[in-house]
Amino acid sequence: MSKSARNKDARKPKDALTQRETPWGAIAFFTLIGLVATVAIGYAFMQSRPSSADGSASIAGMVIKDDLGRNHTSSPVDYANNPPMGGDHDSAWQNCNGRVYDTPLRNENAVHSLEHGAVWITYRPGLAAAQLDALKAKVTGTDYTFLSPYPSLDAPIALSAWGRQIKLQDASDKRADEFLRAFVKGPQTPEPGAPCDGAKDTP
Repeated sequence: MSKSARNKDARKPKDALTQRETPWGAIAFFTLIGLVATVAIGYAFMQSRPSSADGSASIAGMVIKDDLGRNHTSSPVDYANNPPMGGDHDSAWQNCNGRVYDTPLRNENAVHSLEHGAVWITYRPGLAAAQLDALKAKVTGTDYTFLSPYPSLDAPIALSAWGRQIKLQDASDKRADEFLRAFVKGPQTPEPGAPCDGAKDTP
């Protein structure tokens, strides 16, 4: 037998032994554990971050109010904010699928719509026609929104969702669209999936 043949034969057991000792099962197991741990750590990090999923952190001038009452009542409610952005309310919601109302609404019905995920756009009477038309265009093209005048409003325009509100000087303010994107059926909604029609259809 040649020297090269003897060397080849001598290597065979060593190669076979090396293959038998590679712990592929353990490698796969620990790789899986590492992957699971990475996902878990990433999830925990996302949960620990300050919540801005509802757009609150990115919209300048946002007013936020949490822990609002949600009881039904047929009596008038003395709301802390004007217009209100949540609280106890009438059992009938105001129809709000892209509705434009020409006269003021009853607060207690409008607040119920906010509970369902609607955004209520209000404006001070006397708002310039071009601005009012811009607001109407936003509402008529967007479900779960409604528009009405609000005589005691202390700003030209206000957008209200459940526990969220912003007041604006001009309908062209980009924050109006940001608010709509963030809060129409947004994460602040106490009753997601609840309807926005089939209830009160008049002011």
